Amino acid sequence: MTMRERIASGKLFTDYCEGLPEDRLQAKRRMHAFNITAPDNLEKRTQLIQEIFGKETKVWIEPPFYFCYGTNIEIGDGTYINFNCNFVDDTKIIIGKNVMFGPSVTIATVGHPIHPDYRGYMYADPVKIENNCWIGANVTICPGVTIGENTVIGAGSVVTKDIPANSIAVGNPCRVMRTINEHDQKYYYKDKEITKEDLDEEARLR
Repeated sequence: MTMRERIASGKLFTDYCEGLPEDRLQAKRRMHAFNITAPDNLEKRTQLIQEIFGKETKVWIEPPFYFCYGTNIEIGDGTYINFNCNFVDDTKIIIGKNVMFGPSVTIATVGHPIHPDYRGYMYADPVKIENNCWIGANVTICPGVTIGENTVIGAGSVVTKDIPANSIAVGNPCRVMRTINEHDQKYYYKDKEITKEDLDEEARLR
């Protein structure tokens, strides 16, 4: 078994061999280039995003954006990533379509053994976020977590376990408060109601 295979299978690993340091260095070059790109140079940003993820994807990312490899991240079309997000992608981070990330979200796929004798080793466990999720500002998502489609994770939460679809979940550790329901279809914030007239007016102003 190679070191890369150990990483993919969740075994203990170190990352100083098999071209892993070189891959991270190349990723840092791309990350630096993306983060200093002028905000109106959309062509260059689009090119760099394709290089970072290793394939074409229709995603909007607000710099600065931080990652380990980039090529371990899969992102669906229509996803939005706000400022200062950190994706620690020692193994797969799979993000669906139309996912929204608030500022300063951290996704970590890697951890260390608890005992100090072994803490120099790492292990990796993939993270999956399904379609249409909204991840609030300053959320931390820990290794091995899956977040079901349509779910909202409240700002500042620490997600240590799977969260089911169609949920509103908050806290540290993050827990489900309730499911998304008809009330959410009627009100968008506190007592502010969603009306056809209001949406029509907004559409006319675009």
